[in-house]
Amino acid sequence: MNAIQVPLSLRPLKAIVVGLILLLALNLPVHADHITPFVGAYSGGAEVVSSDGTRSRRDMSVEISETKDGFTVQWRSTTFKPDGRTKVKSYSIDFVPSDRDGVYSAAMERNVFGHDVQLDPMKGEPFVWGRVTGDTMTVYSLFVDQEGGYEMQQYDRTLTEGGLTLDFSFLRNGEQQRSVSTFLKRQ
Repeated sequence: MNAIQVPLSLRPLKAIVVGLILLLALNLPVHADHITPFVGAYSGGAEVVSSDGTRSRRDMSVEISETKDGFTVQWRSTTFKPDGRTKVKSYSIDFVPSDRDGVYSAAMERNVFGHDVQLDPMKGEPFVWGRVTGDTMTVYSLFVDQEGGYEMQQYDRTLTEGGLTLDFSFLRNGEQQRSVSTFLKRQ
């Protein structure tokens, strides 16, 4: 087998082209392999159990989509009150890869330089991050209250046949306040 001979005058150009290809390869989205299996819309219902044992029915939905720089998680929870009223909460958070494999920073705000940054929990803002471990995407939200106590919400979304299982827990200063476990069907 004969190797292709590159004239000496073109070797610097060849080195530059190879270098550019390597740089482009390094800048490809590293999140795709982690996030792609989760992409889609899911919905279902659940019974939420509060710390006092009361139960309330909720409809839940989540949509996970890839973005240019990472991914977005949008979710909605509709609570049905005993008197017939409904309460709807909707959230949308963009995530970008961190320096750690499978760990993502919430891109909830832009600084003066246009870079995505985390919110500041010491200012009463939630500190949010996510991770993907195997078939589970977890979103954490930490809130520090005025007295220095904390609230932690954890959303584990595990891929299962036909959709995903949502396991949610809400802690306040280490004490369970609410929890839910339900199946959300892929739409």
